Amino acid sequence: MAGGSNSQSSGERSDSSSTSVSRKRQASSVSPTGISKKRSTMQMDLDILGCPICLGKLTIPIFQCENGHLACSSCCPKLMNKCPSCALPIGHIRCRAMESVLSSISIPCPNTKFGCTEYVFYGLESTHEKECLFSPCPCPALGCDYTGSYRDVGYHYYTYVDTCLTPLHPYELFTYDKSSSVRMNISDKVKILVDKINNTLFAVQCFREPYGVCVTVSCIAPSSPEMQTCSYHLSYTVDGHTMTYKSPGMKNVVEVSFQTPLENFLFIPHSSLLGDLLEMKLYIGFH
Repeated sequence: MAGGSNSQSSGERSDSSSTSVSRKRQASSVSPTGISKKRSTMQMDLDILGCPICLGKLTIPIFQCENGHLACSSCCPKLMNKCPSCALPIGHIRCRAMESVLSSISIPCPNTKFGCTEYVFYGLESTHEKECLFSPCPCPALGCDYTGSYRDVGYHYYTYVDTCLTPLHPYELFTYDKSSSVRMNISDKVKILVDKINNTLFAVQCFREPYGVCVTVSCIAPSSPEMQTCSYHLSYTVDGHTMTYKSPGMKNVVEVSFQTPLENFLFIPHSSLLGDLLEMKLYIGFH
């Protein structure tokens, strides 16, 4: 369908298994002769871009038999290079036309509703989504089902806690490049630190293990190259003895996990604990 038209094609399927998406090409392309070609907006049924064998997304290279039946590169060896539709050999002839179609299609990032304005090539959505600055983060407050970009979640969290009538563990404010005290009960498992300037949340977590407690700190944000990496120093002192952990780089997580970490934590043995309360010193700086 040509760009700008609101009419629906008579051949467009309306059942729930068919997905029709408006596709906007990212920018103008330049031909070998130097003539600029304006990219258009079009509608396309995603089903035609799927492998007819495994139903997964077609990715380059794409193969066809002599009758033009398609198969993705993963399916050809499984089929013993025999087309399931006509039994002719498949896996040796590339379908250049369909490859050209795939290489020319770009679609909005799946995180558009959270603020991302990027367009990504078809089939590479998951790669971009893993590094997208707008990957959705669930609110870490118990009983809250809000989800948004990390900055939206940061602002939502402290306003939600401040106005919520249900008793919640209060958050703590902190300042970068400055050591501060963190007090929390081990049984609470998590304490949220808030940077109100940048609307960023950090989670300090405790994990009880047979021989002691593991304490780790993570930033509630996507693992995006656009995020500035933080590091942290965490220390715990008892009877004049100080245990310290210095992280080479803080881990970013879109959602707080309660699975015991395998690395990057401060370990405090049971013999050094003073009841359920932990009083620690924490320094968070930019890496």
